[in-house]
Amino acid sequence: MTGNVDRSAYPFESRWMPLRAGRMHYVDEGTGDPIVFVHGTPTWSFEWRHLIRALSKSARCIAPDHLGFGLSDRPHDAPYTPEWHAENFAEFVEQLGAGPLTLVVHDFGGPIALPFALRRPDLVRRLVVINSWMWSFEDDREMASRARIAGGAVGGFLYRWANFSLRTIMPSAYGDRRKLTPEIHRQYLDRFPDRWSRGAVLWPLARALLGSSAHYDALWQERATLR
Repeated sequence: MTGNVDRSAYPFESRWMPLRAGRMHYVDEGTGDPIVFVHGTPTWSFEWRHLIRALSKSARCIAPDHLGFGLSDRPHDAPYTPEWHAENFAEFVEQLGAGPLTLVVHDFGGPIALPFALRRPDLVRRLVVINSWMWSFEDDREMASRARIAGGAVGGFLYRWANFSLRTIMPSAYGDRRKLTPEIHRQYLDRFPDRWSRGAVLWPLARALLGSSAHYDALWQERATLR
């Protein structure tokens, strides 16, 4: 997974943190107050490249790849649920030893990193939430219906065989699709080149839209703490 990285777009030194479940890749650029960027799916730290370039002039910018994503290890026997990623992320930040920090979360980065903010509020000074959530979708008819399709047999087939997450969902998320050039899109596509990786790493998060409802609800019950 380390090949075919466009270093002109992503000119950062690669680092790896040994965790119990595998080696987590991350970048650590600049000096100053630390900012930790937490990506969602189906992306990796590459999505933060513009912010890292700009903010590393005055801050320490840290952006990990969740295990299974980007340039991190991809253990074959892992569940790849938000709860599992949350434990890995907490271990990463604890080992990093940086703080108090600004935590920036996007998409599934919210359910993955917000538990750390609740567990260690002494290490999180600021929180920035971008297009994320921390509540169950069980009572949201439209979202639950979409989640059942994505996490069911049809969704599993589309994720594995049609690369649905990267080829359909990802482009639809761009307000200006011209920014997702073929060259930039390739930086995401190359991270998941086979059916196994898409089914084992990406699809579990689609299933987790409903399957991890208890995890999201637990976060929602502590929303006052985050506020």
